[in-house]
Amino acid sequence: MSGNLYLRFEESFARNARRTAIRSPDGGERLTFGELAQGVARYANALAVLGVEPGDRVTVQVEKSIANVMLYLAVMKAGAVYQPLNTAYTDSEVAYFVEDAEPKLIVCDPARQSAMRALADRCKVFAVVNLDAQGQGSLAAIAASMDDRHETATREADDLAGLLYTSGTTGRSKGAMITHANLRSNAETLVDLWRITPGDILLHALPIFHVHGLYVALNTAFLSGAEMVWFAKFDAKAMIAAMPSATLMMGVPTFYTRLMGDEGFTREAAQHMRLFISGSAPLLAETHKAFEARTGHAILERYGMTETGMITSNPYDGERLPGSVGFALPGVSVRIRAEQPGVIEVKGPNVFKGYWRMPEKTREDFTPDHWFITGDVGTIDEQGRVAIVGRAKDLIISGGFNVYPKEIEDALDLIPGVSESAVIGVPHPDFGEAVVAVVTAGPVLAPEAEIIARLSTSLARFKVPKRIFTVSELPRNAMGKVLKAELRKRYASSFS
Repeated sequence: MSGNLYLRFEESFARNARRTAIRSPDGGERLTFGELAQGVARYANALAVLGVEPGDRVTVQVEKSIANVMLYLAVMKAGAVYQPLNTAYTDSEVAYFVEDAEPKLIVCDPARQSAMRALADRCKVFAVVNLDAQGQGSLAAIAASMDDRHETATREADDLAGLLYTSGTTGRSKGAMITHANLRSNAETLVDLWRITPGDILLHALPIFHVHGLYVALNTAFLSGAEMVWFAKFDAKAMIAAMPSATLMMGVPTFYTRLMGDEGFTREAAQHMRLFISGSAPLLAETHKAFEARTGHAILERYGMTETGMITSNPYDGERLPGSVGFALPGVSVRIRAEQPGVIEVKGPNVFKGYWRMPEKTREDFTPDHWFITGDVGTIDEQGRVAIVGRAKDLIISGGFNVYPKEIEDALDLIPGVSESAVIGVPHPDFGEAVVAVVTAGPVLAPEAEIIARLSTSLARFKVPKRIFTVSELPRNAMGKVLKAELRKRYASSFS
């Protein structure tokens, strides 16, 4: 029996063929599950025409659209490997991902077609096609001419379905190899745990180049037959307007703080909702408490990573404690070997296969008895409830996106006038954490705004520091290591 996850989706689509799968908030665009399946088949046939075979990587950097969803599913159906890239990545950042993944096909925004074609020629990529925010472009045109029937490729459960890059503390990104079995185990568990049914209507405002919006939201909706209201991006007023006809929302903490900032977000506005879920970044206990006081809903916070999918979740029934990410998912084990707080390790069917073409890094991040070392520091109480208290490798999570200081520090150190730099994350009321740089200056240092503008040409926007502070020297310990904890304390109130 094939291990291709798309076969499970296919069963769900057939079972719910006449029901709405995805619709725009105004109802102007609406797709049934049957129509979705036909569109996916057309895109899968288009991929075949473009030379994509099982096991090939397909690099995708396009805006969020329903056509992009069909492309994601078509790559899976064809047995290929989906490699989504953040749309904020610059050409130089994308070049690394393409050089490393060696895809057969690149799908990009029409505005980047020329740059991608040059990159593809250099990296010997077979083809480059485009897809815009409205779901139009050369790929859509090819798909429109294809047959709406396609035989799903046979794949083993351990074969790759996704290749998602996560930044490294050394500045070099790592490709996490995600299998069909990883995705299936996580989706099935979450549908059951969060009680998602065909009667649910999910508000989807997350990006789909990220695990949260792609694998958690889409896969659970497809597996359960739940309907999705499709937002190109988060808009508080539009989300509030859609809540009376919805039951479920998945978001990052920033979504919830922005909802709370809108006076139209009342208990009445949220009364039809069944469940609010938060992840991708720590949810402040204050936000959790204020949200419940305002709406009567206790946000369900969960914890996961690119490499593992979801690891823990607060319970559907029972107390959802502010500051806790809940209990290990069924079938998943979590431990801390040393004294608490300590580094969290995880084992289960959700854990990825390893890092793409990095066997040494893969070995380094697994224990001898095959537990994955998350790098997150936390505690586990007597009931098994997990809390995250910090990150062992200085990871910054800003607005739900991972930012590793070393990459920004490397870029800062290339700027004339910067002698040394240290990048930290500090509390931010909207983004959870904000990226801040502290630098020592040489004889001539450009103004803060000019440095930020320069960094914006080489780094994705979410990585660019929101503030740059200049000091005479960076605090260090006896071994010469920069004391980032001291810097975080010093600049903790920068945005309060």
